[in-house]
Amino acid sequence: MTETARRIKPVHALLADGRTVEIRPAGPEDHDQVLWLYEEMSDANLRLRFFAPSHRSGRMDADRICRPPRPGFRALIAYYDGSIVGVAEYERSGTDPTAAEIALAVADDFHHRGVGTLLLEHLVHAARGDGITAFTADALSDNHEVLKVFADLGLHTARHFEHGEVHCTVRLEPDEQYLAAVDERGRSADTASLRPLLRPRSIAVVGAGRSPGSVGRAVLRNLRRGGFTGRLTAVNPKVHAIEHTPCYPSVDRLPQAPDLAVLAVPAAAVPETAEQCGQAGVRALVVLSAGLDGKLGRELLTVCRRHGMRLVGPNCLGIANAETAVHMDATFAAHRALPGTAGVAVQSGGVGIALLGGMTRLGIGVSSFVSLGDKYDVSGNDLLQWWESDGHTDLALLHLESFGNPRAFSRTARRVARKMPVLTVDAGRSAAGRRAAASHTAAAATRTMTRQALFTQAGVIATRTVGELLDTAALLHSRPLPQGGRIAVVSNAGGAGVLAADACVEAGLTVPELPAILADEVLALLPAGATAANPVDTTAAVGEAALRAGVDRLAEHGAVDAVLVVLVPTALAAATGDDPVRALSLRAPDHRSRTVVAVLPDQAESVRLLPSAGGTVPAYADPQSAARALAHAAGRARWLAQPPGTVPDVAGTDPARAHAVVDAFLERQPDGGWLDPRTCAELLDCYGIPQLPSFWADTEQAAAEAASRLTGPGGRVALKAYWPGLVHKSEQGAVVLDLQGPEQVRTAYRDLARRFAGTMTGALVQPMAGRGTELFAGMVADEVFGPLVVFGLGGTATELLADHAARLAPLTDRDVHDLITTPLCAPLLFGYRGSGPVDLEGLEQLLLRLSALACDLPQLVEADFNPLLARPDGIAALDVRIRVLPRRRHDPYLRRLR
Repeated sequence: MTETARRIKPVHALLADGRTVEIRPAGPEDHDQVLWLYEEMSDANLRLRFFAPSHRSGRMDADRICRPPRPGFRALIAYYDGSIVGVAEYERSGTDPTAAEIALAVADDFHHRGVGTLLLEHLVHAARGDGITAFTADALSDNHEVLKVFADLGLHTARHFEHGEVHCTVRLEPDEQYLAAVDERGRSADTASLRPLLRPRSIAVVGAGRSPGSVGRAVLRNLRRGGFTGRLTAVNPKVHAIEHTPCYPSVDRLPQAPDLAVLAVPAAAVPETAEQCGQAGVRALVVLSAGLDGKLGRELLTVCRRHGMRLVGPNCLGIANAETAVHMDATFAAHRALPGTAGVAVQSGGVGIALLGGMTRLGIGVSSFVSLGDKYDVSGNDLLQWWESDGHTDLALLHLESFGNPRAFSRTARRVARKMPVLTVDAGRSAAGRRAAASHTAAAATRTMTRQALFTQAGVIATRTVGELLDTAALLHSRPLPQGGRIAVVSNAGGAGVLAADACVEAGLTVPELPAILADEVLALLPAGATAANPVDTTAAVGEAALRAGVDRLAEHGAVDAVLVVLVPTALAAATGDDPVRALSLRAPDHRSRTVVAVLPDQAESVRLLPSAGGTVPAYADPQSAARALAHAAGRARWLAQPPGTVPDVAGTDPARAHAVVDAFLERQPDGGWLDPRTCAELLDCYGIPQLPSFWADTEQAAAEAASRLTGPGGRVALKAYWPGLVHKSEQGAVVLDLQGPEQVRTAYRDLARRFAGTMTGALVQPMAGRGTELFAGMVADEVFGPLVVFGLGGTATELLADHAARLAPLTDRDVHDLITTPLCAPLLFGYRGSGPVDLEGLEQLLLRLSALACDLPQLVEADFNPLLARPDGIAALDVRIRVLPRRRHDPYLRRLR
């Protein structure tokens, strides 16, 4: 098999109806099945495929498709339940090596299920890897189905009609339109595949034990007590009934195949039991069993893929769906969650129980719950797509310890977050397991920074604890979003108000001084002795009516975005029977234009919801919790107010030349490594990234001549030694600055050569740069998350000060703006204390070009521009380090199951 053929490995993917097919290259062993595909095809469909109802053409096509791999030709098959249900192929044009002619055939009984579109998506991916930029195809003008497949693909397609035929040209360049079309097809297929799991019409619990403490029996009990609306059975060879549910000795003895089987059997028996389920026609599995080692786990997933079963787990708590038409509680949790509107997906069963309990206590409730466990198949991405269209969920809560496909998750979460809040507990924030950094970029790009970049770009609200997640969920469920971070603090105890104000500022909010007119209006409503500078001290004598009037006046005024009310119990209120808390819970619905939250330090619960006209008011036990929830809500409002951002086209790049540069380096060094300075400069030149002029010198005379060419007589230069593997030149003493004249350059070169004898291979000669702001830009390719672009303050102290921001590539215009404005050093770029702004447009272009470089070259694993000199008249990289490894391109958006 050729290297080109080896690049495509068999994968599984979902059809439009939720079925699972295997996509793989065709081979000689598939000949008889491909022939059978054509022999079973109707004359009408044979005519559309071959322009004539010819079975002989089908035999010839089977011979051609199933020949051994050859250059310029590729054929993929879709395999379902032991049969080939579709074939797609391309063959490179003899006149144009960047174009290929394609053909497509789908089994008669698999039309309108997305087989052809799925095959074409994978064929497009393969063709791009082979350097093909366009597909061509001829079809009969009445072949409406295949013409619609091309039109709906999402790629730019041109048609030419002539003599009853249509000639189509499909451009393969991916863009947002294509990715959006793939997203929509994926969402629809994913949702269809999850219906047997989350809306099953029948369930079998396999391994329901007689012991009251068995996991299987607990699940069966919860299903019955929860009022599951479908057919319920159990599998246990030793009894006829458990929990008033009929039992059968094995899966194959069940009277009907259930949609969903819940497995609570020993780990060693899981693959065999799953195989029985697949053979019986079960559509989905929830595996509660723990302890599946690598071999057992692989066997389980193989069985699920072979039979097209979606899988939750193993090692999980179970699943639940509170919809009225389902009432499914297939968990072994001790308490059933309140039905409601929050979708919950967790990897940890303990976290799941905490979230279920928290949503119940708050009265928000749960629409559906999935304990993902070891997450062999169904993931948080799947659940987001389910909640997006289930018609019951308005709040998504996630606890994810790992990401299978972060970039696909980012696209899905970004879309879903426009519709509903998406919250997560940011688990795994420590740097444990992160490899030792070899460059400034890798040192800066911690796993925490990478995850935060993912969440920020996707609009996901990332909290640090389960408690903080529940605090934020309570606010998002209850109140309108604050449109900014300006908070008015109101308290009946001055000290408590000061603590609340401190908490707000520490959470990144502001507590502005109130306008004089507003302050006077508020004071006119409060008892004598009150102050209204913000915090507003109402005094302990404030009554319900006065407090309500003061809070309402602040809430409806545009000077603040939210009101935080801190109330402590007082003897005055107890003596008069006046309860200031009622002032919040009885607020009229027409005063809900601003967010109002309460802090009640004496309450037992960390957070609860106070009933109020038209909604609820969240009440917290401490001001820090309230402030953090407000900060998250304000951040969501800012994210929603921003345009989504687009990936700009970067002009003047040459990816083909860049690939050639990297390929040539990897031919010399098959294991990869750090590029030498000349190769770095050539690679950056392919993307128009500005660099300081430089010359390479491998002798002292060459260094002196280079200095003269760069600066002329009397100019000053820098000399930078180089040897393979050198990363931090300054720390090694490998940089000599401010050299003037040939003799100083020669002397410096001799000194470097003597100090680094046996390692130094030459030196880079550069003119001394002018004054400017030293910045840092770089990228690191995370094996899971993809390329991460890092930007911030540069120079020798870049790692010490750690003033960096990061975003995952490809960068949108919004991402670039955030990268530039987020670091603490940002004021230096826009003009500080009389200095002019740097070349901001040039800086934006550099970051976009670095992003394009990272996305175009999968071999690029680290790039480090430090220092990056920013001046009003331009941007230039003074020192560049780039590392490459022999990696192949991976398309994170190609539809496939894990």
